[in-house]
This record gives sequence, structure tokens and C-alpha cells, in this order.
Amino acid sequence: MTDQAPDETLDEIRPRLVAAMIPHVAFDGWTAASVAAGAASAGIDPDIARLVFPRGAAQMVDAYTAFANTRMTAALTGIGKMKVRERITFAVRTRLEQAENERETVRRTVAIFALHPALSAKSTWRTADAIWRACGDTATDFNHYSKRAILGGVYAATLLYWLGDESDGRADTWGFLDRRIAGIMTFEKTKARLTSQTGNRPSIAQILGRLRYPAV
Repeated sequence: MTDQAPDETLDEIRPRLVAAMIPHVAFDGWTAASVAAGAASAGIDPDIARLVFPRGAAQMVDAYTAFANTRMTAALTGIGKMKVRERITFAVRTRLEQAENERETVRRTVAIFALHPALSAKSTWRTADAIWRACGDTATDFNHYSKRAILGGVYAATLLYWLGDESDGRADTWGFLDRRIAGIMTFEKTKARLTSQTGNRPSIAQILGRLRYPAV
């Protein structure tokens, strides 16, 4: 017995399956065992479920990141009245708080990303882009890229800090995040001043170099 629509595509099944896999990944990792368990709990035909992630664990963690981006974005409605700094902080904190009961799944995800640096960088970028878009950013020039590259580094560093944080209510993580966001604001102010004075812009290679952490 399945809950699967007869015309449901693999792309439509994928986020539903990955969401159902989350509690199993903590024990079985991003493996076929988790796919089978997730399919059973979500009412997805097991034979079809085996076709959803043909590229294995790398595709599974990529789908998990996409699922988490969508979940985060849905929770960020109504933040337009906040200051930009408050929006960014709230978005990153929301992302991590939503994963509070998935910490072991996140650890296993980070381990997979560590083996796939290109995928890690791509996923970091997409998460930063989702945050900026949810915060109302519409930049299309160089700022579009610099904002996402820098925020990606902040998010990834905060994620790793959060994974090791045992403080009450993850208070140490939120303090760490506040300090990193403050650094972004300082950088943006300095960049704006230098740009207006000299027309120089920071090297895109230096900014992209910040994407050295695996991200979820």
C-alpha cells in the first residue's frame, strides 16, 4: 500500500522521500537502508524509491540541502520590517533551529560534503542565495556574488560551531553568529567606502576562497 500518486515524477517524490529519510539517516547514514526505511514510512513504492537517487549519497545530501532551504524559506515570511542585519541573523538561526532534532543527520551530511568539495561549495552558495532572497535582496551586480560568497562562509562556520556546541539553548552559537554577522556589516561598510573613493572592488577569488567549509 502506497500514498504515491500514479503520475508523480521522481523530482516530485525526491523532497518527500528525503524528508522521510531524515530520522533514519542518524542511524544508517545516507544509504540505501535509509532510502528503504524512508520509502516505507512515506508510502512510496520501494522499487521507485530506489530510482530517486541514482548518484547515491551525494545526490541524497544535495536533496536534503534543497529540502532544508525550502523549509527555512517558508518560515521567513513577514521579516521585511526587520533591519538587514536582523533578517540575516534570524534566517541563519532559523535554519539551524529547524535542524535541532537532526544534528546527527547534519553531521553525516557534513561528512559526505567533505568528500565532495565542489558539491559542498554549490550547496553553500544555494543556501546563502536562499537566505538573501528571503531577506529581500535583489542585487544583480557584483554585490549579488559578494554577498552570497561571504554569507556562505559565515553560515558554514556557524554550522560547524553549532554541531560542537553543548551550551544551554546553543547560546554560544548565537553569540558566534552575531560576531560573524557584525563582521559582514563592517566589511560591507569598508567596501562601500573604498569603492566610492577608489573604484576598487575586492577580488572575487578571495571571496570564493571563503567557501572552504562543507555546508548543509
